[in-house]
Amino acid sequence: MTAKTPLPPYYAVIFTSVRTEGDNGYSEMSEKMVELASQQDGFLGVESARDELGITVSYWRDLDSIKNWRENSEHSIARMKGRSEWYKSFKTRIAKVERDYEFEKD
Repeated sequence: MTAKTPLPPYYAVIFTSVRTEGDNGYSEMSEKMVELASQQDGFLGVESARDELGITVSYWRDLDSIKNWRENSEHSIARMKGRSEWYKSFKTRIAKVERDYEFEKD
């Protein structure tokens, strides 16, 4: 599902990852993080897809909202487990969205 974001500008956190073998609690934590992020001030939406390469894009009102999410204690625990158990590699990019457009077929 495509996130319903407001008119730009806003920010996107693009998290690209390659997983380790097995679930090891990943699915449950992933769902918990989406739920928790959605409760954070400044959260606008999220989109995610996973095959061999996983890409999750979360949208935020401003850089302070992103900083506050990064400093969330439960999110910090999930990040540590990601490094130790769930990911072979990952990269995080933060971008300012200056323009967007969409198409939707009826």
